[in-house]
Amino acid sequence: MIHDMSKTKEDSLSDRAYAKVKADILACRLAPGQKLKISDIVAELGYSLGAVREALSRLTSEGLVVPETNKGYRVAPITQAELEDLTRTRILIEGECLRSAIRNGNLKWESGIVSSLFELSRLELTDPADPQRVNAVWAETHRRFHEALVAACDSPWLLRIREMLYTQSERYRNFSVPLDRATRDLQAEHKAIADAALARDADSAVAAMTDHLALTTHIIINASTIDEAIKAAG
Repeated sequence: MIHDMSKTKEDSLSDRAYAKVKADILACRLAPGQKLKISDIVAELGYSLGAVREALSRLTSEGLVVPETNKGYRVAPITQAELEDLTRTRILIEGECLRSAIRNGNLKWESGIVSSLFELSRLELTDPADPQRVNAVWAETHRRFHEALVAACDSPWLLRIREMLYTQSERYRNFSVPLDRATRDLQAEHKAIADAALARDADSAVAAMTDHLALTTHIIINASTIDEAIKAAG
């Protein structure tokens, strides 16, 4: 019994380490390509070496961390090829989820879209303490808004794939914020998607979603090259 309780505690520490490192990667507080020193993470979090190794192993399986030959780890790099492939795939999957949700959506689905869009409109995109970073509360509300749009989709597999793609896209979206020198009206983009979905106009909703997702890709690519963009973002 003592052994089982110890194992449960270790698993809990691993889950917490996983959540913390993952959040830092997605928010770009850990930059693409940055070396991850296990000893530093252990010291920062105060967790065991085993818990941190397990967390990094899980992140490796998700493609957010890559192992190195000397048994170290590094944050997965971002590349233009991956960004373009990820965007194309996400547009396809997000579009299918949205069409299904529009076909099956009820009043509860509509209410979820309206309420999350309103919440999002009341928040600032950037962190007041660090304008180069995305506001964590905005990011969470943004996630809930996109989930609300597809909540009535009747395919669990499409929703699982969509969630995986959304997570992978988070790094790129957060990375694009300090690179966007133009005035991007995110609220207008979100409202266009929501209005079309609520009007049950699937074609317009998917077109608005496609434009919304593609713009992040254009911002990063138009910053020049991925390597230069990384330097510009610090």
